Parts: sequence; C-alpha cells; structure tokens
Amino acid sequence: MSKLKLTDILVTVVISIGFGIIYKLWGPVYNLLKPFGLHADQLIYGMWFMAATVAFLIIRKPGVALLAEIAASSGEFLMGSEWGLEVLLFGLIQGLFAELIFLITRYKRYDVIIICTAAVGSAIGSILMDYFKGYMGDLVLWNLSLFIGARLIGSIVIAGIGAFYLVKTLEKTGVTSLVRNADQKDYDALNQ
Repeated sequence: MSKLKLTDILVTVVISIGFGIIYKLWGPVYNLLKPFGLHADQLIYGMWFMAATVAFLIIRKPGVALLAEIAASSGEFLMGSEWGLEVLLFGLIQGLFAELIFLITRYKRYDVIIICTAAVGSAIGSILMDYFKGYMGDLVLWNLSLFIGARLIGSIVIAGIGAFYLVKTLEKTGVTSLVRNADQKDYDALNQ
C-alpha cells in the first residue's frame, strides 16, 4: 500500500469539506428528531461518520479515514457548529476508530462488511466520547441499550451501507478514476 501523495491529501480534504457542509446542515435535522424520544435522533447520527468511509473507499490509502474526519469536523467547526470546539475532538476520535479497522485489514479490504465495521468503529468512538462527557451515565440500562443500539444501527445504515453504495454509484460514473485507477479487484469488491 503506497503512502499518501499530495493529490490524495487534497482530494481527501475536498471530499471532507463537502462533508463538513453536510455535517453542519445535519445538526438541525438531528435536533428535529430529539422531541420524538426513544433516541430516534441516534438513528441518523451515522451521517457524522460518513467522511471517513467515503474518502477511504475513494482513495484507499492509510491515513485517509483519519484525515477525512478531522478535515470534515474542522469544516463543520469553521462554519459555526453548534457544538463548538468539541466537534474537532469527536472528529479525531471517530476518524481514529475507523482508521483502526482499515489498519487491521492492512488497508486491503473495502467490501461492505469492512466499511460497516469501520462505521461501527466510529460510532463506538463517539459513544466513548459521549460517555466521558457524562450524560450517558444517567440513563437506565434499557434506555442506554436503546441509545447505543440506535446509534450503531444508524452508523451501519448511513456510514456503512450508504457510503458503500454512494461510492459504488460514483464508480459507475467514472468520477473516481480521476483520483485513482480502478482495477478488476476494485470492481469485484464493490460487487460483493
């Protein structure tokens, strides 16, 4: 697996700035679901992990997932995130946990199962951050289980399956071949 080139970094940052805009716009949507209760808002939380999985699927090199989440959270922060500076720390941890999953596979697997696992990794990182912030300790076991379950499901659906099929669609348009040459192995992995 080759190292990141300047082009890879620039493409990752451009992808991430796009996701930073989406992250900023996603905040009000997330807040709209809070009044429904039963942690319905957690079902859409996975959007905040999507930069890592999409950027990795496009670039497929070490460090991309981490860089993507840091850049996306920085973009969200610069646009006036309602969560302030803490989005940077969340972005770092979420990107790090996704990156660890890709590292375990030695950056050689990018099928839907690995992408979903990376999304779950980001979700676990965010749950740990929320735990250390302290408000999860007030939840009784059934409510905590519902909270965690909804976030994990949302991460799998949006940042896992959603990211996988988004990039698969981009592959068909040929856009991704502008940043890397796809070979038969790449197409086979997307058909699993």
